[in-house]
Formats: sequence, structure tokens, C-alpha cells
Amino acid sequence: MDELLKLLQTNALESPENLARMLGVTAADVSARIVDYEKKGVIRGYQAILNEDQLGLDKVTAVIEVKVTPQREGGFDTIAQRISRFPEVSSAYLMSGTYDLLLFVEGRTLREVASFVSERLSPLEGVLSTSTHFMLKTYKRFGVLMQRESSDERLSVSP
Repeated sequence: MDELLKLLQTNALESPENLARMLGVTAADVSARIVDYEKKGVIRGYQAILNEDQLGLDKVTAVIEVKVTPQREGGFDTIAQRISRFPEVSSAYLMSGTYDLLLFVEGRTLREVASFVSERLSPLEGVLSTSTHFMLKTYKRFGVLMQRESSDERLSVSP
């Protein structure tokens, strides 16, 4: 992967001037490459990584394994694209192994996610089975630890 893309993954807010300094190129070159990556669809968007546990959001995230029947025309892509269009689905991946698709689904409550699975996902033609796992706590997300390191350098005392 291009070093510029690696740096942007680490901190997309880094200025073109700082990126240029790190890469040994001009800021204009960095800006032009970023625009080119955006036009080509390599860079699809920018997001802040949030520690949602600290925000007190009324939100439930589930990881759902889905077994599907590949379609004659389009294989897994047709059904995966159809499922990906649901607003509840935040991420979808084609997987190897026991299940074919791995979905990350968000809702306000457990009941809302369960309703999505039972009323909208499972009845889809081509969906053979699902296995739903609810996320309870986030320790690391997109390579970022969610717990801050303790700045207290004293040794802990235990009995």
C-alpha cells in the first residue's frame, strides 16, 4: 500500500504540509494524490473513531453470520448487495468458512435488531440461516484501543 494511504489511515486530519514532510514530497503532490484517490474511489470517506461506550448512546450492535445460496447469475454478490442496502447493516463481508456473509448490524434495542433479523433478513430468498451475536463492550476498534492507558505510574499494591 502507498505510504500516503498508510499515513491517512493513521490520521486523516494530518495537513498536506506535514504529510509532504513525512514523505519527502511537496504539499501540492500530496493534495493531488489525495484528490486522485478520492476520484478513483480508493478513498471512500473519512470518519472519526469514537468510543461509543462513553457516549451513552441507545444503540446495540450485532455481528450476524449468514449462510446463503449463491445465485446463478452473480453468485454471492447479488444477495450481498441486496442485504448491504438495508440501513441497519453498517458493514458486510464475504467470508470463508461455515458462513458466507458477516454483517455488522445496528439498532436502538436488542428487540429492534432481533426484529430486523426475523422479519427482514431471514425471510429473504437465498438466506438459509443466521447466527446473531450481540456486542457487549468494545476494547479495540479499527486498530485503536478504547481504554486509555493509566497515567498513574505507581506500582499497584495487592495483598
